[in-house]
Amino acid sequence: MLFDGFMIAGTIICGLSVVVGLVATVVSNYATDSAIVSLGLVEVYLIVYGIAAGVRQGTGSQPLIGAGWEFWGYLVTAFMLVILAAWWAIGESSRWSNIIMAATAFTVFVMLYRMQQVWMGQGWF
Repeated sequence: MLFDGFMIAGTIICGLSVVVGLVATVVSNYATDSAIVSLGLVEVYLIVYGIAAGVRQGTGSQPLIGAGWEFWGYLVTAFMLVILAAWWAIGESSRWSNIIMAATAFTVFVMLYRMQQVWMGQGWF
């Protein structure tokens, strides 16, 4: 399976967001701005990724395995998951909010890997 630039960028952004969320959990008893901002960067990445995927599919490229709806379902779910985690963090400012944001960033990474499998072909698993 090939990893394109979007997958590599997503891995870096999600990984940094996980690290920021875990450090914020250890250091702080409330949801930190840095963890919320890092999750916001994940959301911005998903928006850019969605636009690029729309252009890619609009120019005739199709997923190699699975259906287009599966790819878009993962993307929309990841997008909504980040919004819900940020809403949680802002609404309930506790240490657990940082863990929720870190877990969300990791979950988005897993979903990105699955979207890469759907689009590019079979992966490692």
